Amino acid sequence: MTAALEFRGVTKRFPGVLANDAVDMTVRAGEIHAVVGENGAGKTTLMSILFGLLPADAGHILVNGEPARFASALDAIRAGLGMVHQAFRLFPTLTVADNVVFREEPTRSGLVDRSESIRQVRNVADRYGLAVDPTEVVENLPVGVLQRVEILKALYRDAQILILDEPTAVLTPQERDKLFEVIRLLRDSGRTILFITHKLGEVMALSDRVTVLRDGRSVAHLVTADTSPEEIARHMTGREVDLDRRAPQHSPGQAVLAVSDLGATGEHGRLAVHEASLEVRSGEIVGIAGVAGNGQSELIEVIAGLRAADSGSVHLNGVDITHAEVSARRSSGMAYVPEDRHGVGTSHRASVWANLLMSHQRGPAFQRRGWFNLRAVRKHARSLISAYDIRTGPIGSPVSTLSGGNLQKVVVAREISHGAPLLIAEQPTRGLDIAAIEFIHSRLIQFRNDGGAVLMVSAELSEILALSTRILVMFEGRIVVELDPSQVTEADVGVYMTGAHQEHPDG
Repeated sequence: MTAALEFRGVTKRFPGVLANDAVDMTVRAGEIHAVVGENGAGKTTLMSILFGLLPADAGHILVNGEPARFASALDAIRAGLGMVHQAFRLFPTLTVADNVVFREEPTRSGLVDRSESIRQVRNVADRYGLAVDPTEVVENLPVGVLQRVEILKALYRDAQILILDEPTAVLTPQERDKLFEVIRLLRDSGRTILFITHKLGEVMALSDRVTVLRDGRSVAHLVTADTSPEEIARHMTGREVDLDRRAPQHSPGQAVLAVSDLGATGEHGRLAVHEASLEVRSGEIVGIAGVAGNGQSELIEVIAGLRAADSGSVHLNGVDITHAEVSARRSSGMAYVPEDRHGVGTSHRASVWANLLMSHQRGPAFQRRGWFNLRAVRKHARSLISAYDIRTGPIGSPVSTLSGGNLQKVVVAREISHGAPLLIAEQPTRGLDIAAIEFIHSRLIQFRNDGGAVLMVSAELSEILALSTRILVMFEGRIVVELDPSQVTEADVGVYMTGAHQEHPDG
């Protein structure tokens, strides 16, 4: 097969960081080529160079055998490339069609022809099974559909080489599977797909070949059919990784969190949580599984104090906190890793050290005569950065300069370091690589072993099964079943997530 893309010795330096170190890679025309590596391995930087968003300091890129050095993304688009970024780049108040045709609008008599825009976008969507209504306003669409809109933007411009940067990071398993169907259809139509990820199950299920990056270098080029997740993980990390590790059994203690008959209203005034009851005991991890939109987020928001309860009660260590402020819940012993690390978990304009200090700041160890004890504050930040291997520049830099995975580590490190008796963790490893996931899992298990109670929500069923002492499944706002993780598979849990059964198979 001919080469659609070739990277020869591509190098990129930032102050104090060698992001890409003489990377070599060949991508064949008409294949799905996975590029994998840990956070900070250089994946996104390499793709940004390819798409004209960053200049290379050295090396060459060939597109269809011809040297290519794009000065901008527009140059890359004109050359037949399209890129779907981790953070969607859409105008929320415009329609799907307006977003797709932006800067390439069909016109009639010098004016934008909106009817023709809708027709053309619908034709492209139908051709590739993207199931998107061109007339819908983007801000009203779920995240899985937004992903399709981004792909539509590239296909509308007839992109022959598609770069998908962590495309499943915010998708449910069902949305992911639909995306995979689209990607395979695109490959079968002759397009070349660069699939950037760190999820090895997806690599094995979708790709034809794999390039592994580690510390900015290309360290392995593999044929997917001839390799294994364990081999890929070994190349990614430089060591053996146990991909099937499950938390050892542990005896729970007394109830720390008790939720009784909780009801809550969601968006558009609809009831999102129905008579939910659960308890989390010291020394256990209770995992909540469910398809996105079935009340898990609203349930956690009520417990954390971010959404009002309509009915029922929440008790923490025997204290009724149903209507307490967030600060009171903190004081009562609640730590919280939110799903939205950008909007809720961190303040993007504040420094790394300030974000690591949040909710610790009133502690006497960090105060001196009404002012921050900066020596103690910086020591605290450096200690967490070291303990959680957070890849950052100066601790005074804005936290927005961190990668998504390192930003998540900031949130997890800060919350676990509280030593609170209850930790609520929503999607605790979303966006993290294998080594970071392994590390965070070990910290959650240690927190549990030290007597902490963990309530965890995760879209990754492998994570739910690996960590949970008990599994609760939510469907249409209700907790429909409690499962023993040692007695079920991902497929078993998935059946309850779809509402196919409403009671335990043994019940």
